[in-house]
Amino acid sequence: MRSAPMLTSLLRNRDYLRLFTAQVSGLFGTGLTTVALGLLAYDLAGGAAAGVLGTALTIKMLVYVTVAPIVAAYADRFPRRAFLTALHLTRAAVVLALPFIDQIWQIYVLIAVLQTASAAYTPTYQAVIPDILPDEREYTRALSAAQLAATMETLLSPMLAAAALTIMSFHWLFVGTAIGFAVSAALVIATRIPDATATSGDSFRERITVGLRIFAATPRLRGLLGLNLVVAAAGSIIMVNTVNYVRDTLGGTQTGVAMLLAANGFGTMLVALSLPRVLDRIGARPVMLTGAAILLAGLGAAIALSLAGSGGWRWGAAIAVWATVGVGTAAILTPTGQVLRSSSQPADRPAVFAAQFSLSHLAWLLTYPVTGWLTTTTGFTTTWVTLAVFATMGITVARRMWPRHDPEQVIRLHIEPHPQATADQRPELAAAA
Repeated sequence: MRSAPMLTSLLRNRDYLRLFTAQVSGLFGTGLTTVALGLLAYDLAGGAAAGVLGTALTIKMLVYVTVAPIVAAYADRFPRRAFLTALHLTRAAVVLALPFIDQIWQIYVLIAVLQTASAAYTPTYQAVIPDILPDEREYTRALSAAQLAATMETLLSPMLAAAALTIMSFHWLFVGTAIGFAVSAALVIATRIPDATATSGDSFRERITVGLRIFAATPRLRGLLGLNLVVAAAGSIIMVNTVNYVRDTLGGTQTGVAMLLAANGFGTMLVALSLPRVLDRIGARPVMLTGAAILLAGLGAAIALSLAGSGGWRWGAAIAVWATVGVGTAAILTPTGQVLRSSSQPADRPAVFAAQFSLSHLAWLLTYPVTGWLTTTTGFTTTWVTLAVFATMGITVARRMWPRHDPEQVIRLHIEPHPQATADQRPELAAAA
């Protein structure tokens, strides 16, 4: 893979290496906490765990959608090393407290605090990178590495959690994650991070909307919005329903939960490792639309499984469904960074990546509460049929908005390439084909 030597050259920079390691640790910590949270919700709420988890994850997505753009708009106005360190330590403290709670409302409060810190961390981290890597080519590679890390967290967290759950109680996942956040804080403290000079050249509205305007003006990015909905619709089954399905329908234990999560992770890994060569040959659009079709097929198989009778064969069928969802998810998420890069100029790239961060989580903000609340009130079949309808809508949007013969068109909304740029260096708005 061509990205390997590029990443290796980046990691020779010690400050970037420390920050990147802290970022990866934080991403995987958040992913593992989400898995452990499902088991904690089942301990506290039993059969109503899907509703509890759906609400908790809705809070997470709501915070991501609202907090991240605001922090991104003002990321150059904080003492950044202290701020990043405080965010890691806040997450460590919250995660360490989760195993000791005994009320459902406490989950909601702690998740709100945890995800506020996580949502604030990402745009602040992105604003630091230009100062650590002033060379434009290295900066672009760092954006790619950040996208790769976020994608791999989504793909690998279920598998890592599954492996851990086979040898320990889910409570220890919280403890291990807290230790990881503390290590990340130490790495940030050891990093030289200059404070940026605050700028006043752009209004708050301009700062938070430039990425959204590029999405609205670019056909392939409008298509990506539909694919985000497909991923969220199918992924909600994995994140919200796995615990209840294993414990209440299949009669399994924590080990059974780990087995289905591992099947999902295996499907994602299988595709993620084989995709680069395919992408070079046929491009992102066919691969991502195929992934969307696979996810819709997985939802159809899940609906059929929910209507089937009892029997030990359902374990094998469930493993196949969960793996299928993993395959389709990887086929969409893995090329996403390439699509974002090809749709933006270097100066606009941070805004485009930030917009994808918020817009993709907006799709989850729709599917998480629907999955949790419908499962609790109507059961799996109605819930999964509803998610299949969402996925169908997403595929329709993607196919119509992303033309088959996609022109190499990049919308240029020039903004400050670095946080320290002054007002008189701010280019004027321009659009070009």
